[in-house]
Amino acid sequence: MLTETPILQVKDLRARYSNRGPEILKGISFDVDYDDFLAIIGPSGAGKSTFIRCINRLVSPSSGEILLDGTDVLKLNSRELRRLRRNIGMIFQEFNLIDRMSVIDNVLSGRLGYVGNTRALLRLYAKADIERAISMIERVGLSDHVDKRADELSGGQRQRVGIARALMQDPKLLLVDEPTSSLDPKISREVMNLIRDIAREFKVPVLCNIHDIKLALEFCNKVIGLQDGIKKFDGPVDEVNESHLGEIYAMEVL
Repeated sequence: MLTETPILQVKDLRARYSNRGPEILKGISFDVDYDDFLAIIGPSGAGKSTFIRCINRLVSPSSGEILLDGTDVLKLNSRELRRLRRNIGMIFQEFNLIDRMSVIDNVLSGRLGYVGNTRALLRLYAKADIERAISMIERVGLSDHVDKRADELSGGQRQRVGIARALMQDPKLLLVDEPTSSLDPKISREVMNLIRDIAREFKVPVLCNIHDIKLALEFCNKVIGLQDGIKKFDGPVDEVNESHLGEIYAMEVL
């Protein structure tokens, strides 16, 4: 029986912020399969956000290998990297919306890698892109807010716009960086549930950095635990136990 090659393969990933600075990631290897919703957990300073941002080279690793659908991300030139980033949707901790722009214009900015800065600035989007943007806005539950400015929305609504924008890329992989850190518990669960449902619906794997262990164990199918840039756990959520969490979080009070 043939085994499907993972959509993402990371091998011996290392990163530091300067040539002489401390190593932030220390030889991390893992795979993401096509049906994974994989959580990255660990204490503050463990390297979780750096880890996520290495995948699309928002942070440049010092060494290692990152294969996305068979393409070695670390060997791409700037033009090839821009093209590859079209295939990687990203949902940010601080939403990264343009406050003065409407919901639909923020969502349409997810097509920036395809239409270019000038056409986006002039709002010269194809009819199909506009129709898709409206469809994505409806899918995330914001059909009554299409023309509202982003700065008129609540935190949960802003994160929904970020999700719709990421989907506009028709991504092969979703990177999610602390999607609930500024949201209350009820809205956090709603956002995580939406991301999980959309991942299943659109058949896109998710790599999610999240600080809330309970949400990680409830909504994700696999967990990677980092402690001081070292992988301490890599496996299904139902195999995570108190001993693993104690090793991941060390002296931090859970």
